[in-house]
Parts: sequence; C-alpha cells; structure tokens
Amino acid sequence: MPAGLFELRKDPITGWWVATIVDRAFARERFARQADSVEDGGDCQNCRLPAGDGVRVRVLKDFAFHTVGTEGEARELERGVAQVALDEARASGSWRTVVAPPGEHRPLHAVGTATIEALVERARSAVVTARAAGQTDYLQVVQNWGAQAGARTNHLCLDLYDLPQIPHRVAEELGGAARFVIREGECPWCRLVRNEVARPQRLVWEDAGSVAFAPWASRSPFEVWVVPRRHDADFGRATDGDLATTAEALRQVLSRLAATLDGPPYNLVLHTSPLREQVDATYHWHWEIHPRLRELAGLELGTGLPVNPVSPEDAVEELLARAGALVGDASG
Repeated sequence: MPAGLFELRKDPITGWWVATIVDRAFARERFARQADSVEDGGDCQNCRLPAGDGVRVRVLKDFAFHTVGTEGEARELERGVAQVALDEARASGSWRTVVAPPGEHRPLHAVGTATIEALVERARSAVVTARAAGQTDYLQVVQNWGAQAGARTNHLCLDLYDLPQIPHRVAEELGGAARFVIREGECPWCRLVRNEVARPQRLVWEDAGSVAFAPWASRSPFEVWVVPRRHDADFGRATDGDLATTAEALRQVLSRLAATLDGPPYNLVLHTSPLREQVDATYHWHWEIHPRLRELAGLELGTGLPVNPVSPEDAVEELLARAGALVGDASG
C-alpha cells in the first residue's frame, strides 16, 4: 500500500478505536527485529525445575496478588493488617509457568506440533482446575518471547497468572460481545471467522478447525488472531482436536512471522471466559499474537489510542509473499 493512509478504525467487538497511520510505503527493514535472548548467567532454572523430563508445571509464587486498590485503601490495609484474619486476607491467585522439556530454548514454531499441543494441553488443564476451585476470577495464559517482549527466561514456556479480577481488556470484550449478540443475533468471533475467510485480504491461515487473520482494527503491526471455528467461550472445554488445530495454527502463523521479520519478539495471549461467569452464548475463546516491533509514542501515551504504522492488509500481504513458501511441514 502506498504512503498516505490515515484512518481511524473501530474494533467491531469492543468499540475501541485504532489509528492506522501509514506515512510511507512499507519497508521491511523498519520492522524486522530479532528477539533478544535473556541474560541468565548460563543457568536456566526452567531446565532444572521442577525435576523430570517432558512438559512440566513450575509454581513461581502462590498468593501472588495483593488487592490494595487506591493508595488510600492500601494505607488502610497496612494499618489494619494485624487485625485481618487469615481467611480474610486479600492476597490471592498464583503465578505458574508451563515449561517445555529441559534444554528446549527454541521458539514455539520450531519445536513441532506435538510439543505445542502438550503446552496448550497443560494450559487447558490449568483453566479447568482454576474454574473448579472457584477462588479467583480469571486465568491469563501468556507467552513472552524475547527480552523486548518482557521474557524472563530463554526457556520455551507459557506463563499462567491466576488473577483475582477480570482484566480490563477481557471485560470490554465481554460487554461488547454481549451487545453484538443482542444487536446482530450471533457471536462476533463466529461472524469474523466467516467474513475473514470470505474476504481473505487479512487471512493468514485456515484449516478445518481454526482461522488466523489480522484484525481490521489491528492495534500493533502484524497483530494476528487465531480463532477456532467451533464456538465455545471456555478454553477449558477445548477438545483434543481443538488443541491439535490450535497448535498447528500457532506454528504456521509464528513461522510466517519469523521468516518475514527475522524471528521477532512477541506476546502470545489467550482470551477465554472468566472463571466465575457464564457467557457461553456471547464469548469465544481465541489467541492473540502481538509482535513487539516498535516503541510507544506520545500520541498513544497521551490519548490511549493505539497507533499502527502498518495496515493489517499490508501485513498479511508481506507474511504471505515472503514466508508462505518457506513454511514446511514440521515433524511432531
């Protein structure tokens, strides 16, 4: 796309706006950015802990989050902490990590679908367990790859944050999706899957189970969503078939990003239904991939308006043109 695209695009689910500002023709060298390794002194704790082979779950911190609210509320909590009974303590949640087998420091797309499936299966089990426990509101699953994306290890892993509240972004999706269903009579993600396949200018990958596309109002360059075709709000109810097609979709998309942008840093996040709410008719679990290719500027910090210097249509054109022929079949 030539330079000179200045658009305000509206997210069809949340209603939030994104500024797509393309002030010059796409130049790969502006965005290709290799993920930096994390300085760990040559000692990877995830290779050693917990003991054993294969995919494992490591507990990093129990009762990880203290809900203190405002600064004034925090001061009140400090003054009254001696009088708070243990069963009324405001610390809750946990921080755990699903770690790949010892020595596995390759990026997610390079390890094959069997390992990816094993990682996401452990994430599914964690959602099921957290929902059954009923002690927190949301389980956030993330992968931070590369130091620029906030990674704290070079080991391949998925972090699990068991949170005492529903994150703001997910809450906005919940509300927007409910309004969409009332207005349109169907799940917005089901609508997106159908529309993105029918008009494939933003389509990155599809198979019988999953569709991957760059959203219309992409908040960051080369943002991609991986959405299952089968409607379900709760990732904890994902079938083994869902996990298999999700693993393959993630491998395909991340392989294309790696080939196009020199193996960039990125954040991979799962959005699923809250643990203590029933939103089966309106929500739809999905994964989001956000490459970390640039720094935030003043307009974004001052207004909260995301600014994307690469249109999603251009991003998909680059992904398919540069990387499509390089993505081969990986051994499982």
